[in-house]
Amino acid sequence: MKGSGAQWQFTGAYAANLLGLSEQVPAQIEVLTSGVSRQVQLGRLTLTLRHASPRNLLGAGRPAGLVIQAVRYLRSDGLPVERLDWLRSRLEATTRRELLTLVPDLPVWMQPIISRIATDPSTP
Repeated sequence: MKGSGAQWQFTGAYAANLLGLSEQVPAQIEVLTSGVSRQVQLGRLTLTLRHASPRNLLGAGRPAGLVIQAVRYLRSDGLPVERLDWLRSRLEATTRRELLTLVPDLPVWMQPIISRIATDPSTP
């Protein structure tokens, strides 16, 4: 995907697993891309590249994009407040700032969840 200019972002269970929000390891890895949908074989591993709209690629290729995809996968009922706070403590300040800038572009149901993750509890 290097050199193609396409954006890409891991989705779902894989994003949640990478962030430590889930112990589930998916059998198949799906990647959202601004490029063409296709399957890529890497040894015995198959990556499924699925074309996605720009609104589903917010933060693509960066930690902020992983957080967004993990939250989308786990939905609000799969993320207890303690896990959100735990995730916030693991994220760098630059990632939290980026998440705050992306909040207005997110679906309404996701905005309070991402805001909680991105907001530093030590600030008033």
